Amino acid sequence: MPPSAAEAPSRDPAETEARRLLQALARRGWTAALAESCTGGMVSAALTSVPGASERFWGAVVSYANEAKREVLSVPREVLELRGAVSPETVRAMAQGVLALSGADVSAAVSGIAGPGGGTPEKPVGTVWIGLAARGGRHRELRLALTGDRNRIRRESTIRVLAELRSFVEEEVVGSS
Repeated sequence: MPPSAAEAPSRDPAETEARRLLQALARRGWTAALAESCTGGMVSAALTSVPGASERFWGAVVSYANEAKREVLSVPREVLELRGAVSPETVRAMAQGVLALSGADVSAAVSGIAGPGGGTPEKPVGTVWIGLAARGGRHRELRLALTGDRNRIRRESTIRVLAELRSFVEEEVVGSS
């Protein structure tokens, strides 16, 4: 990716985070892949808005339906039935699934309840899980408790996925234990 493209200022926080992530990936010589559910491709859109992203971004699977999570990303049926689509176990499996599918060095997955409906007392609207994975088996899952309307929850989730994956890339050593 040309340095000028990666360093160009942006007023869009998601694009700014995308540029930072792509720079971190370039420093390591790594590629990334995504598995998106509640964001529906918004994380991918932020990354592909940056010229030269194809050098570091393999692509994404938008697995909105549980069937797509099972069939494309190999999320076990039992995980979805017992823990639900919005859970640390599901985003871990999604991140690992897209990592295996893509051959990328690192991946991120996101699944959440953007609303306005679908929330429960245990998982209210705004509950979002992010999963991160690296070749070699390293992974991390984190829970967000966001507020706002559907669009705001999806935008904030997008920004956080990019920022968390960047942080993971900056501290990860692929293949380490």
